[in-house]
Amino acid sequence: MTATRQPRLTPPIVTPPIVTEISPPPDARALSALTRVDYEDAFTVTGAGRRTVEQWVNAILRDAPPRVRRRLVIGWTALGLRLGPPWSPNRVLGWKIEHSGSDFVLLAADSWLGLRGRLLFRSEGDGLLFATLVEQTNPIGRALWAVIAPRHRRVVTSLLNRAAGASGGRGAPRRR
Repeated sequence: MTATRQPRLTPPIVTPPIVTEISPPPDARALSALTRVDYEDAFTVTGAGRRTVEQWVNAILRDAPPRVRRRLVIGWTALGLRLGPPWSPNRVLGWKIEHSGSDFVLLAADSWLGLRGRLLFRSEGDGLLFATLVEQTNPIGRALWAVIAPRHRRVVTSLLNRAAGASGGRGAPRRR
């Protein structure tokens, strides 16, 4: 009796989701409904599978670990953002749901320190576009955001990596 050779099974190659910092698309400004955009950044997440925009919002913010959610709210409060009750059905961690549709969600919060912030989540194929748009209404807001912007981008990268199931938030985003 001759032994038959069994085919070697190789596991499929799975590429992890990729978070990339990109130039904000022009339509993101229009969707923000801000009078003026003084700061903007945008990130894409690809290779994370299909999710609705609401599932993305939940994965990034609502489903973040309690410690992360607490730190986010503390940081936003330090920026003077006027947040509402986080448990409210028309809010996400205190941010007002300005628009919620099948393709995008826009969260809004204004600060008594001179910032008007918008967080844009938009489904894109098998991924997400996440953009932050900020109007700085006075010199205090401009100075404050200049200090916080680098940290903001690191936090966003970490949140997106965690939500996408990527490298646990480690590493810098790719720039395109």
